[in-house]
Amino acid sequence: MSSVIYKRAETTEELKQILNLQNRNFPDSVAEEERILEGFVTVRHNLEILTEMNKRCAHIIAVIDERVVAYALSMHPSFKNDIEILKPMFIQIEDTVDKDLSYIAMGQICIDKNFRKQGIFKGLYNFMGIELRPEYDAVITEVDSENHRSMNAHVGAGFKCISNYMADGHDWNLLIKYWNINKINT
Repeated sequence: MSSVIYKRAETTEELKQILNLQNRNFPDSVAEEERILEGFVTVRHNLEILTEMNKRCAHIIAVIDERVVAYALSMHPSFKNDIEILKPMFIQIEDTVDKDLSYIAMGQICIDKNFRKQGIFKGLYNFMGIELRPEYDAVITEVDSENHRSMNAHVGAGFKCISNYMADGHDWNLLIKYWNINKINT
């Protein structure tokens, strides 16, 4: 098997592959046992919004043989009103995080089930930090408290929980990973 290449999404074909992978990991596409053991994604994007987000801050992808096998969506705060299910997250961020903190929201992360447990999750976040650290102090995301696999993976990748809140019938954990340690509020 070829090696994993981490890069920023550049083409419409790569964005379409992200959407395909997303659709395969949405709760209605995954059996309940697999959702519990392997996790799931909560937001369904369309090509238009994914393209606009990518123009503002290109998504991070893992590619093997020109096939997207994983992604971490970069969501600039300017998109805070564009995806209904994510609006509560941005309200929580504004209520919780220092106003001077420059951050990017990680809008969703997903690894093809055939490529899990190979370090790609941490690889995506490491590459994201290298690419985005010059412009952003931190990455912020939320994880559904029922998604234990994702929560454990994020904590293992250096995220810390800064808030817990209810929205849309779900219990959410707001997580942050600082890239520029001098910005950490103590």
